[in-house]
Amino acid sequence: MSDSGQNADGPAASKRKDARRNQQTLLDAAAAVFATSGVEAPVRDIAAEAGVGMGTIYRHFPTRADLVIAVYRHQVEACAEAGPALLAAGPTPHAALGRWVRLFVDFLVTKHGLAAAMQADNAGFETLHAYFLDRLLPVCTELLDAAAAAGEIRSDVGAYPFMRGVGNLCIGAGTDPRYDAHRLVELLVEGLRLPHRP
Repeated sequence: MSDSGQNADGPAASKRKDARRNQQTLLDAAAAVFATSGVEAPVRDIAAEAGVGMGTIYRHFPTRADLVIAVYRHQVEACAEAGPALLAAGPTPHAALGRWVRLFVDFLVTKHGLAAAMQADNAGFETLHAYFLDRLLPVCTELLDAAAAAGEIRSDVGAYPFMRGVGNLCIGAGTDPRYDAHRLVELLVEGLRLPHRP
């Protein structure tokens, strides 16, 4: 602290905070555009969604792969943070699981085309996949365990096969307007429920 009672690195810290907020805005905008138009969407569409110039995007993300990877990591973190928050907000663990899975589906649809955007960088793709599993498997496990402990769903479904099943239901979701992945995944989540006993 300085003698005036203000934090000496206040302006620098404020600039860093603004830069982080601006980057989050870009990533949210890119995720929204990717979800509707795929990862090959024009950068000008992302810039328009974010309300910035194209140069701002290129300054933060020099290549499309840089942007796609950043969006991927951003969405993994959002999904990871949402799980415990939804569980705490209720009203039931099963409802929290359903809401979380909806976010997860949105993420999977956006993720479509990641491998193509990264081209031949298999090691980079594998690193991202490991990051995805490390961050999201524990969250999904927590949600499934909470719903099972509450007696709402069966307890014999693990997080990994469940997430794989959701992922398989999302294949091609962005390419066929007649197919509603969210609806199919809702049926899967509903199918986890234990039958009501008289």
